Amino acid sequence: MSEFLQQVLNGLVVGSMYALIALGYTMVYGILQIINFAHGEVMMIGAMVTLSAINLLIGAGVHLPGPLMVLAGVVMAIPVTMVLGFLIERIAYRPLRNAPRLAPLITAIGISILLQQVAVLVWKSNPRSFPEVLLQHPIEVFGASITGVQIAIIMLALSIMSGLLWLVEKTKLGRAMRAVSMNPSVATLMGVDTNRVISLTFVIGSALAAIAGVMWAANYGLANPTMGFTPGLKAFTAAVLGGIGNVWGAMVGGLLLGLIESLGAGYLVPSEYRDVFAFLVLVMVLILRPSGLLGERVAERA
Repeated sequence: MSEFLQQVLNGLVVGSMYALIALGYTMVYGILQIINFAHGEVMMIGAMVTLSAINLLIGAGVHLPGPLMVLAGVVMAIPVTMVLGFLIERIAYRPLRNAPRLAPLITAIGISILLQQVAVLVWKSNPRSFPEVLLQHPIEVFGASITGVQIAIIMLALSIMSGLLWLVEKTKLGRAMRAVSMNPSVATLMGVDTNRVISLTFVIGSALAAIAGVMWAANYGLANPTMGFTPGLKAFTAAVLGGIGNVWGAMVGGLLLGLIESLGAGYLVPSEYRDVFAFLVLVMVLILRPSGLLGERVAERA
């Protein structure tokens, strides 16, 4: 029983991070119906900028408790990723809104490779250690163990996802997002600034990616310029699993994928083969239920 609970806890930790990243995919797809495959690299940039900010503060003689030091780094990194998300939308995607769907997809892959190579030039390719921000001594829960960092990841992810749901469902910006996702032309006629809404969607998604990148680096203790590739693909799988274009679906899909990976690696195959489950899930969903578990909320446009 304790082993099963351990796998569930591990799955919830990883799934929480998948869900945060998947929200960026699903928000962009819900409005533009394109897949922003550069999203994983935005996550990586967030983690690397946070690490650089922490090292800069330490070098300047600023000594704060671990959580406050990381918080200061995240506060510096989020504006960077928000600007990056705005530029990606403005330069790479806006000119291609009326282009065939293959064009934005190829552009997204190109932006992903570009960001990864820029990161290698800036930070080099060697992995960098992420500082221990909370006590790493495991806490026993019914025979299973969980660290302070993992507890913080789950709680913070749930809080952020709840806040995003409130934003989408209860605010003026959220109503504008839903209007643009249904029909951008009609939304424009009704006075919605479509360009502004789309830019803000990229900006919000990029901020979430930065936080997820810091969570990922804090959980595994390492950050490097290639760290965003695999989590980005798995988060895309999570978005498809839940129903891409559906905010609830991204959250449910992320948590489910984390649990599937953890339980599969714990009971079915060695842990080094855990990545196979994400792509097996992607294939099965595309074959059996292409709209995802919660269905696709975005209507087809003419």
